[in-house]
Amino acid sequence: MKLRDTLLRPNLKIDHNDSLGRGMDVAFTFLVFVGIGLGLDLVIGTLPWLTIVFSALGAVGLFARYKYRYDTQMERLERERADKGGSTST
Repeated sequence: MKLRDTLLRPNLKIDHNDSLGRGMDVAFTFLVFVGIGLGLDLVIGTLPWLTIVFSALGAVGLFARYKYRYDTQMERLERERADKGGSTST
């Protein structure tokens, strides 16, 4: 009975730090910004200017998001290392 329950209800733990998830996040977000720019371009008739602007805006936003996320994670790891009594100097 235990094996059957395990097979019917797999462990659905999601790790948000995996590279595949980050890659999909970047691709989807970038495609949304390109789609918005392209849609506005087709409606207004300014092809390709708004597509370029929204693509650049999406890329800069993604870069900033991952840079701040990285900085926050490194600060947390440095605090953990200092709390354990390790040296933070290189």
